[in-house]
Amino acid sequence: MSRSATPAVAEPQSGSVKAVPTRRRAAFVVGLLFCFMLINYADKVVIGLAGVDLIHELGLSKEQFGLVQSSFYWLLAVGSVLGGLLMGRVRARWLLAGAGLLWAVSLAPMTGSVGFGLLIACRVLLGFAEGPATAMATAVTHSWYAPEKRALPTSIVVAGAGFGPLIASPALTWVMLRFDWHAPFTVLCVAGIAWVLTWVFSGGEGPMGAARATASEAGTILPEQVPLRALLGTRTVIGLLVLFFTSYWSIAVKVTWLPLYLREGLGYTAGQSGTLVALPYAAAALFQVLVGFASAALSRRGASSRVARCLFAAALAGVGGLSTVGFALLDRGIAQLLLLVVGASLTSAGYGIAFAAISDVVPARQRGAIMGVVVALYSLGGIIAPLVLGGLVESAASAAAGYSHGFLVIGVLVVVGAAVSALLTDPERDAARLAAAH
Repeated sequence: MSRSATPAVAEPQSGSVKAVPTRRRAAFVVGLLFCFMLINYADKVVIGLAGVDLIHELGLSKEQFGLVQSSFYWLLAVGSVLGGLLMGRVRARWLLAGAGLLWAVSLAPMTGSVGFGLLIACRVLLGFAEGPATAMATAVTHSWYAPEKRALPTSIVVAGAGFGPLIASPALTWVMLRFDWHAPFTVLCVAGIAWVLTWVFSGGEGPMGAARATASEAGTILPEQVPLRALLGTRTVIGLLVLFFTSYWSIAVKVTWLPLYLREGLGYTAGQSGTLVALPYAAAALFQVLVGFASAALSRRGASSRVARCLFAAALAGVGGLSTVGFALLDRGIAQLLLLVVGASLTSAGYGIAFAAISDVVPARQRGAIMGVVVALYSLGGIIAPLVLGGLVESAASAAAGYSHGFLVIGVLVVVGAAVSALLTDPERDAARLAAAH
């Protein structure tokens, strides 16, 4: 059967005419989810922006600050799995609102004086609440679009992760310099509450999330339900998990340590660091949207999901890893800054299309659960990476040498992960096998 002759999603069982979403409604929800991811990553990066002043006020060592950064990820996996499982049981309107409200609650104590223990507790709660954010946002996005149209809106939503720090880094740095390091947390707390109120009255899941049978990008009709073990055991899901896990090392370090690296490792001022740290996020946001357009164009030209999504994402991560190795070996200068931006942005540029590839092998009703598990597993890299880098910086002869060694290790890891992912992933093959077996 040809691609054009195969329906992308099974017809809704009742009220099919009313169930079809308007483009305007779908686009509005994508905009809200973009803001959801934007706030999510602004919440992540703010601790790094306030890091120098926070360390000074609380008298923390670099290893202790590494522990603070790592604590964000301690329950992130638990929150991700729980949120993914609840996606099929709780309406998206209330589930995402609850997550956003927890974000605000975790930030509230940071608006005043805190001790080391409370600081850790706030970061653990924030990590738990933000754990399922990416999985929930992408699953809801996919509920509004047919398979062949998911790459671009998913990339736009994921691009919010780049725009969050891009906007937050200079803006929150200005707020911090104008007032104190507590003020940025107040701003983010208020922004989180405002988003929750908007989402409750205007957000929600699309009708395609309730389809009983879905088609992959290749046109293979997926069964209504497949055992989770079978889904997680497909080579495509495993390959994408490897890609996510290894590249997330780079993302976690960028969020947590990059502001300090720019100030302590490379000698930039606080104001310069606040501006420069935004560059990788600007590039990441731009690349994510462009990658979404490019992937959609490849699909329209007949490219398989393996090529348009999986191999494309792996290639981007591989180039990003090589760039990370390059800037770790160079001294401060324009060339190093350019490679830093490319390395920190390309490793995450393919996330949107990679998540779209997961939906090519996962039935609609199980996307939230599978994506939650995938996010939970790859987020473990976020626990390890900040601790490893913090230990290397603490034990090195100089901060610059410690940072360079740490980024070199991360760059090599990303390249290896990209190569493994490229060898394993093939959504068309795995979708056909699942359909035949069930």
